Amino acid sequence: MARTDGSRFSLPPFFLISNALIWISAVIVMGIISYFISESSYVPGRIIYEEVISVLTVAFFLVSFVIGSYPGSILLFNVIFSYLWLVAVVFTAEDWSYEYAGALAHTVEAFSFIAFFFLFFNVVFDWQYGYRGHVRSTSTV
Repeated sequence: MARTDGSRFSLPPFFLISNALIWISAVIVMGIISYFISESSYVPGRIIYEEVISVLTVAFFLVSFVIGSYPGSILLFNVIFSYLWLVAVVFTAEDWSYEYAGALAHTVEAFSFIAFFFLFFNVVFDWQYGYRGHVRSTSTV
């Protein structure tokens, strides 16, 4: 499918910025949670879930920079990861929303929300840009 706007292999600016913020947020969450895991003798399953989601996001979002240049091609990818990050946000909010949780715990909570927030807008933007933005009526004037 060739694009007519001349930017054949480039991401739209919103996707480029959004995917970069998602990737950076996942790297920060992955680093801090890895530190928590290395410092603790007992690691709850929720922290392992958050670590796995952040590692998968770091790995797979590098691919999204390549395949994201085709409208609508990563809609399912964004939907799946947005729900995974939504669960991670809920887990971090339940675990670390109290006042004395510490700065690193609040940082994980904030960057988990940032990743979910931009994934949600990726879904909305990809739907509009990839499917609804190219719908044409059959009538001609």
